[in-house]
Amino acid sequence: MFKPALRDGQIIRSPLDIDFYKFTMGQLIFNKYRDVPVRFVFHNRTKGIRLTDTVAFEELRDQLDACRKLRCNITEMHYLRGTNEYQERMFSEPYLEFFNSLALPEYELQYRDDGSISLDFPGAWSKTTYWETMAMSIVNELHFRAQLREMTRFERDRLFAEGVMRLDQKIAKLRKYPEIKFTDFGTRRRFSFLWQNYVVQTMKAELPNQMVGTSNTLLAMRLGLTPMGTSAHEMYMGLYGIMHDSDEQIRSSHNKMLRDWWEQYGFGLSIALTDTYGTSFFFRDMLEEQARKWKGLRHDSGDPIEFGEAAIRFYQAFGIDPKTKLIVFSDGLDVDTIIKIYLHFAGRIQVTFGWGTNLTNDLGLQPLSLVVKLLESNGNPTVKLSDNLGKAMGPVAEVERAKRIFGYTNTQSQQIVY
Repeated sequence: MFKPALRDGQIIRSPLDIDFYKFTMGQLIFNKYRDVPVRFVFHNRTKGIRLTDTVAFEELRDQLDACRKLRCNITEMHYLRGTNEYQERMFSEPYLEFFNSLALPEYELQYRDDGSISLDFPGAWSKTTYWETMAMSIVNELHFRAQLREMTRFERDRLFAEGVMRLDQKIAKLRKYPEIKFTDFGTRRRFSFLWQNYVVQTMKAELPNQMVGTSNTLLAMRLGLTPMGTSAHEMYMGLYGIMHDSDEQIRSSHNKMLRDWWEQYGFGLSIALTDTYGTSFFFRDMLEEQARKWKGLRHDSGDPIEFGEAAIRFYQAFGIDPKTKLIVFSDGLDVDTIIKIYLHFAGRIQVTFGWGTNLTNDLGLQPLSLVVKLLESNGNPTVKLSDNLGKAMGPVAEVERAKRIFGYTNTQSQQIVY
C-alpha cells in the first residue's frame, strides 16, 4: 500500500529523472545542431489555475537551481553506456561525456500579476533541451505539495486511497484484454515522483506482460524496465527555425528531420510523430521508401480512431500491409479510451499506448496541462500546428504562414484535458 507522506526537499534528484526521448533527441541535436541558439518556454494550458498561488517563487527557484548542479553517478553513467540489450551501442561516448559534464543553462523566471509563471530557457539547443521534463515535473509537484500541506493527515490518507482504488480499477479492466500493451509516459505531469514510482512498480507487478516499459529513465534503471521514447515535436520545430530562408525550405525541413532521425537510429527507433504540421501534410510528405522502412507512427492529437483509419489508408495506398506497422497512441488516454482503440483496430494494425497523466496523476485532484515548448530556433520563431488547434503554438502571423506552407486546413479545436 502506498504510504501517504509529505515529501519535501529536492524534486529532481538525478539527471536520469527525465523522459528517455530527451537522450535520443539530445544525441542527434549534439551531433548535428549542437550550437543552434534556441528558447524554450513554459506554458500552463489549464484555464482557471493561478500557479503563483500554489507554487512559491523561492521554492521554484531553489528547485530549478538544484537541477543545474546535478551530475550522473558511476552507476547512472554505466547504465547509459548500455548495460541492457535495448540500449546497446545507442549512445556514443562523446555524447555521454558531454552530458555527464553538462551544467544546465540559466533560466529566466518571473511571476505575472495574472497568476501565470513566465519561465524561459534560452541557450544552445544541445544544453537547454534537458530543461523540458524537469521543469514540468517540478512545477507539478510543487503545485500538489502545496495542496497536500493544506490537508489533514486523514484527508491525505483518503486522497491516496482514492488513487489506489482508481489504479486498481484500471488494472482490473486491463486484465480482461491481455493483448493490450502500454508504456508509462507520465513523467512530465505526474502527481509526484514517489507516486509515479508506486504506480509503475504496481503496474509492473500486476500486469507484467502488458506494461512494456516506462519513459522515465531513472525508473527504468531502478525497476529493470525498458526505457521507452523516440522523438517529439521539438525536433521538427527546431529545424523549422534552422531551415527558414524560404517557404520551400521550411516545408522541406519536415522530411529533413525524418532523414536525420533514420540516419542516427535506423529501424530501432523509427516511430514518427505525425501532427506537428498536421497529419494530412505528414502523409503527403512521408515518402514510400520511408513508409516501408519505418516501424510506425505516433498519434498525439485529434481523434484517435480517425487517425488510425487514415494511417491504414496511407499504408494501403503504397501496397503496404498495415498489420506489419505499429501505431503508438499517446494523446490524453484513459483506460476506457485505450480499450476502445484496441478493440477498433484489433487484427488490422498493431497498436500500443503511451499512457501519461491519467496513469500517474489520477487521485481525484485536478491535473495540470503543462508544456515546455520550443519558441525560437536559430533566431526565428517556431510553430506547432497539431491536429487540434487548441494545442497550436507560435506567433499568430507565423502560424498563419505555416498553415499556408503546409496546406493546413483543419478548423477543429478540442478541449485539452491533459
